[in-house]
Amino acid sequence: MENQVLTPHVYWAQRHRELYLRVELSDVQNPAISITENVLHFKAQGHGAKGDNVYEFHLEFLDLVKPEEEERLNKLRIESQGSPETLTSLKKGYLFMYNLVQFLGFSWIFVNMTVRFLILGKESFYDTFHTVADMMYFCQMLAVVEAINAAIGVTKSPVIPSLFQLLGRNFILFIVFGTMEEMQNKAVVFFVFYIWSTAEILRYPFYMLSCIDMDWKVLTWLRYTMWIPLYPLGCLAEAVSVIQSIPIFNETGRFSFTLPYPVKIKVRFSFFLQIYLIILFLGLYINFRHLYKQRRRRFGQKKKKIH
Repeated sequence: MENQVLTPHVYWAQRHRELYLRVELSDVQNPAISITENVLHFKAQGHGAKGDNVYEFHLEFLDLVKPEEEERLNKLRIESQGSPETLTSLKKGYLFMYNLVQFLGFSWIFVNMTVRFLILGKESFYDTFHTVADMMYFCQMLAVVEAINAAIGVTKSPVIPSLFQLLGRNFILFIVFGTMEEMQNKAVVFFVFYIWSTAEILRYPFYMLSCIDMDWKVLTWLRYTMWIPLYPLGCLAEAVSVIQSIPIFNETGRFSFTLPYPVKIKVRFSFFLQIYLIILFLGLYINFRHLYKQRRRRFGQKKKKIH
């Protein structure tokens, strides 16, 4: 007894000069599609109405098919294996959700700090860490995804500037603030967190709109302009926090260590903090140059006409 031929559901749509066929199969493997004279032949392994099987059909047209339609069949084979448009949509959806979560997180920090400052004034400076640190921890840990996206090519962002910003911020947050209770009650925490959140509530909405191919001119201008004052101010606030932490780390001896015999030299952690200050301003230069190039590409320069 011969095996029964399984035929998939085929949907037909037609315009004046175009014909569309949709074959209802998922997880398609090894599709064989060809045309001989006026007959379309289709055969593939896939999951259809009768489960995972081999499905095939032959569709006869009223007239001969032109030879140049062979090129369209090649495109059909590629799309049957996985449409590039589908992959692009999935990537955009993933990036949109990531940027949305980050925007909501930094917005919560920004609004919380703003409201508390309006109500409490300068008193709000000294308990900023205990109020918003958990959300800042979450956002900065999630920012690791941003560097990974750049490294594996999901986004076009350059890897070095992304890493500089990620590692620099996390060093301030987790090491300088997170491990030293004496630093958590200082006013500089407020300024560091406020500058970070201000920059991000402009950056992430811009990326969100880019994922859905929208361009809001006001937001675009803010995205490519506000970094000019915010990045140097953020770098300055971070430098102040490092400088204020140096005597505290020296006094407590935290993260300091002694080299083994015969050297036996005590290496204070403050030595690495001083090196970090140099790296901090180097990172500012790298990010500043990168953002300046982005701004020039985005807005361009008006060339003066020579008469």
